[in-house]
Amino acid sequence: MDDRTMPDAAALAAFGVAGSRPERLAGGRGLTWRAGDVVLRPHDGAEETDWRAEVLATLGHTAAFRTPRPVATTDGSWRSGRWEAWEWLPGRADETRVADVIRAGTAFHRAIAHLDRPAFLDRKDNAWSHADRMAWGEAELPPDTTLDRLAAAFRPVESPAQLVHGDLLGNVLFAEGQPPAIIDWPPYWRPAGFGAAVAAVDAVCWHGVPVSALDALGDGIGEWRQLLVRALMFRIATLHLLGSWDATGVATHRPVVDALV
Repeated sequence: MDDRTMPDAAALAAFGVAGSRPERLAGGRGLTWRAGDVVLRPHDGAEETDWRAEVLATLGHTAAFRTPRPVATTDGSWRSGRWEAWEWLPGRADETRVADVIRAGTAFHRAIAHLDRPAFLDRKDNAWSHADRMAWGEAELPPDTTLDRLAAAFRPVESPAQLVHGDLLGNVLFAEGQPPAIIDWPPYWRPAGFGAAVAAVDAVCWHGVPVSALDALGDGIGEWRQLLVRALMFRIATLHLLGSWDATGVATHRPVVDALV
């Protein structure tokens, strides 16, 4: 275990779990830790972290979804050093349950549909934010024949934009007798169905869900095929920007590209 990546004693004390030995959790790029009933992870900057914590501290839950509540420090902040903290909820992700993930995501998106667009989205500067802009024609594409094929299939999307969760598939936890728990929310301002489309593309490309399931997964979601094209562009552009687009990526994504365009 690399202790340099663990929450330090000051962070543990600040979030009320002094003396706990953190346990690294699966997922979260290896950067997420559990200490007692608290989950700690590196935060995304003061503005985004505090905004998300304020939203989820009071967001109403339903029988269709829940979210962890943020944990404040002893002095009332949502951050300590480079760490933020959330209540630990039992459950496990299951990427093959994509239809259940989409249902939970739809309920979550309905609950946050009233929220205004936060200004920090304009200032986000990472591979995922740039790829998102590429997927919506707001940024230039890197040279690649696959991306060119997808861009040629773009058509105007008329569904209204709202806040969405851009990485649902591995971030919905299932526990018997409990509503699905939606965690690790990366916010984007896109049509609500875009979150479902990203989950569907991820499930088919990486988790063995057949390409033939794509249409059924979008039942009731407007402009579904166009959202799938944008979701596929988003994922492939991200791999480009991370320097991870290789022969394996091409082979993994080609069946979905061929099915859509």
